[in-house]
Amino acid sequence: MSWNREIEELHARSALARQMGGAEKVARQHEFGKLTVRERIDAVVDKDTFHEIGELAGRGQYDEKGELKAFMPSNFVFGTAEIDGRPVVVSGDDFTVRGGSADASIPAKRTRAEGIACELRLPHIRLVDGMGGGGSVKTIEMAGRTYIPELRGWEIVVEHLAVAPSISLALGSVAGIGAARVATSHYSLIVGNSAQMMIAGPALVDWANLGTVSKEELGKARIHTRNGAIDDEVKTESEAFERVRRFLSYLPSSTDELPPLIETKDPAERQEEKLLSLVPKDPRKVYRMRAIIESVADQGSFFEIGVKWGRSMICGFARLGGIPVAIFAEDPFFYGGAWTADSCRKLTRFIDLASTFHLPLIHLEDCPGFLIGKEAEQAGTIRFGSQALAALGQSSVPFCCVVIRKAFGVAGGANHKPGSHHFRYAWPSGDWGSLPIEGGIEVAYKAELAKADDYDTHLAGIRDRLNRVRSPFRSAEFFEIEEIIDPRETRPILCRWARLARKATRPGRHTFTFRP
Repeated sequence: MSWNREIEELHARSALARQMGGAEKVARQHEFGKLTVRERIDAVVDKDTFHEIGELAGRGQYDEKGELKAFMPSNFVFGTAEIDGRPVVVSGDDFTVRGGSADASIPAKRTRAEGIACELRLPHIRLVDGMGGGGSVKTIEMAGRTYIPELRGWEIVVEHLAVAPSISLALGSVAGIGAARVATSHYSLIVGNSAQMMIAGPALVDWANLGTVSKEELGKARIHTRNGAIDDEVKTESEAFERVRRFLSYLPSSTDELPPLIETKDPAERQEEKLLSLVPKDPRKVYRMRAIIESVADQGSFFEIGVKWGRSMICGFARLGGIPVAIFAEDPFFYGGAWTADSCRKLTRFIDLASTFHLPLIHLEDCPGFLIGKEAEQAGTIRFGSQALAALGQSSVPFCCVVIRKAFGVAGGANHKPGSHHFRYAWPSGDWGSLPIEGGIEVAYKAELAKADDYDTHLAGIRDRLNRVRSPFRSAEFFEIEEIIDPRETRPILCRWARLARKATRPGRHTFTFRP
């Protein structure tokens, strides 16, 4: 009595599953410059750590004797693995089998992947290619009925956002539920040359009399990395996998832990001489805020998120003395650093991400206020700005601000976290108020200027008077700013703060669920 025959069948079925959609479909996938789902999994996880779950799931065809004569594997592959020695769940669509649509999917596999990641409190990396398990017209005939959409299991996807890191990669033409799976994550990437993301494809758009368009016109990377639907664009799949590893390196495996520390050879007391002359004396001139971030953070540690959208706001992870932190800062090159509707949306999401995974928040501020003007009003800037300020007040992690230059108006108030006692510093270049002096003199002194014999000379005199009292040292006298610091001391000060913040940070679930 032996089970050899059954073991042989097990191996035979496993071999059939690993053929995916067959040699021709695999070759076509490679022809388009894309890896297969199994090649992708091998590329993103540590070598020989992937343990597949549900490999034998699929649709078999049998002869009259009940013998298997053909097999189409499920087009969804998932399992557990490790990335940099830490356990994760990784799942992916197999586009070589019915283009990733529901015609070849086993819905329970997708739900089980999400459920395991949630219950075991593990990061989940989704490799999305195609419909992501969504239906096609052919599904109706195969099922013998239509169905009403219910998004069964979606509550698990949403719950996971409050539990552990979720990363989605758009690696092909992603539509429908596949697009929703990309967007419903903490971090998303798209491969620029070979992927698109759209709510519905060209055929459906044409049927709805909305014009004849291509997949590129609907969903190319340039569109969705500039409207915030996808965080960042990469050139190759290998670059996407590398960014997955870097993103995870700053975060704990779940909200039950603090972010991991690393050893660094970059001295905490390092001072950069260039910081002393980086900010121009002329408030209308720009400078490179990223140069400040890179100078004060551990060398090479800044990981920017959402580079192409909400561009007046810079957001990203970094390390200070090996401690992961979340940094946001205005970029003077875009609207002078003013908060736009998009930059506020970007900031809200970033603050929520930092709070969810216990990364202390640092604001390097150069904020002239909210963007003003007709377009800003039409975009609802004040609504999204209010949400960003609410997110800051609700954040559950230590906060620190360094005022680099401007802090004006309501948005400029983000140097302070409401209801919190925290550190604030300012460079000698700090300049603040309810509105910039230059923009309000002629309104505030309208009557006085009207009586002047020489308007311009009198205006210059008023400006000189006001400039004498706008010095940040005057504010320091009243303890309205706690410390004025030498810019070269910024890194040592922030590294000391990061150690204090780390000591005060506690793991656990944030007070509300992260919203994608």
